[in-house]
Amino acid sequence: MSASAAPDFLVVIPARLASTRLPRKPLANIGGKPMVVRVAEQAKKSLAQSVVVATDSPEIQAVCDEYRIECLLTSENHPTGTDRLAEVAHLLKLPNNALVVNVQGDEPLIPPELINQVAQTLSDHAECAISTVAVRIDDEAEIQNPNVVKVVLNRSGEALYFSRAAIPFVRDADKEHKNSPVTHLRHLGIYAYRAEFLQAYTRLDPAPPEQAEALEQLRALWNGYRIAVHISDQAPPVGVDTPEDLERVRIAFNAS
Repeated sequence: MSASAAPDFLVVIPARLASTRLPRKPLANIGGKPMVVRVAEQAKKSLAQSVVVATDSPEIQAVCDEYRIECLLTSENHPTGTDRLAEVAHLLKLPNNALVVNVQGDEPLIPPELINQVAQTLSDHAECAISTVAVRIDDEAEIQNPNVVKVVLNRSGEALYFSRAAIPFVRDADKEHKNSPVTHLRHLGIYAYRAEFLQAYTRLDPAPPEQAEALEQLRALWNGYRIAVHISDQAPPVGVDTPEDLERVRIAFNAS
């Protein structure tokens, strides 16, 4: 993707200090810098016009100030990261058509090109309110794993449904599918939003399928919003959810 072809967008990185599996995760030391700083530095390698950390912690805000990373202190009461993004859009007075890419605060190895791709996908789909990313999966254990979120698309590359179940379900798995090959797609948790949708999202009630699957993006589909999906050639490195993940990321930074 060339710089001239890229749409204008900003990156927002939600960062909460509370974490059940890895306490104080955003401040974990990775190669001499806190993880939230590493994530922001990766995001700055993308074509984003600006990168903003959104936090409910004055301690995280102080760290961002130290490293000259733009940071906004937001409410402690947001039920989801999307609600936190909506507050950022309001604080920054973003126009309705502004594109906001949500980069998770625990992905210090996220490829900058992936950030560009999700923004470009939303820009290219004017009828969609959201864009996200998926990658093909072939491993049967991964397809059946409820911790791996799957997505099925329509012919226009938009999401029909997200699920923890194996979708599409292959009824006759022992038969050949030469004329209609089955592709399973794993959903990756990076999104781009139009600012107008972020403001609308805060007024939407949780949807039954969202509550059943514990998948926030189903609220948008339930309410008729369209989600464009970019299919990436390869999955990005895993984020940091556990102490073991953190150690792997530390080794990767030390080796680079």
